[in-house]
Amino acid sequence: MFDREGNRKYLNWQERIAFLRAVRKEPDTSRKAFCLTLFYTGCRISEALNLTAKRVDQSEQSLVFETLKRRKPGEFRSVPVPESLLRLFDELELDRGTNACVWTFSRVTAYRLIKAKMTEADITGIKASPKGLRHSHAIACISRNIPLTTVKKWLGHARLETTAIYVDALGEEERDLARRLWGNQN
Repeated sequence: MFDREGNRKYLNWQERIAFLRAVRKEPDTSRKAFCLTLFYTGCRISEALNLTAKRVDQSEQSLVFETLKRRKPGEFRSVPVPESLLRLFDELELDRGTNACVWTFSRVTAYRLIKAKMTEADITGIKASPKGLRHSHAIACISRNIPLTTVKKWLGHARLETTAIYVDALGEEERDLARRLWGNQN
């Protein structure tokens, strides 16, 4: 989970919290909901932009994304989200019976929005991106002992091997294991 120069490609726990704080200050409900959708689901930016009002499933407390990376259309996955995010969707007053997209801004605008929130959170480098949020979501799931098969489903991966790359990036958990190894040797 590092680039060729050794830079981390994901947000650590403290950076995730800093991003969340920056997003919570956002006055625009639509922009806030977009940022939180990426934060809480780990979806791809294109999948978030493709989310329709019809796929905000209040009864199941989830968002239903079409997995856009696969070659064939029509593959969907449901990802649970906190009630606080669902309340934001309520504030948007979406017409639930339509296939209209929740957000009407462009991919460039969406990318710039995430970058701006990263800047506000004082997060820089390759990790300060929508992809960094996706990576950090996967790592947060794994570090909280969510089964790899569930993380695979939530991220929309076709193969478990793709999801398994995140197992190697467990910074804090790995440090805890090392501390146990060192024991009283310090």
